[in-house]
Amino acid sequence: MSETDPTKNVEDWATGDEPATGPQLSYLSTLAREAGEEVPDNLTKAEASRMIDRLQQASPRTGGTDPGNR
Repeated sequence: MSETDPTKNVEDWATGDEPATGPQLSYLSTLAREAGEEVPDNLTKAEASRMIDRLQQASPRTGGTDPGNR
């Protein structure tokens, strides 16, 4: 984290090893369904965040690129 980038790396989260939150799982379920993926059981907050970031990068819904829609 820096003064210009207030985001904190998920590996540095004090609560990263706690279970994923309801809102994380809900959003993740939507992204995963659109990508044809399954959401693993028992994700931590950090794991859910990383999966959301990855799926957002590929989703046309969130400004990512989807090679299947070109």
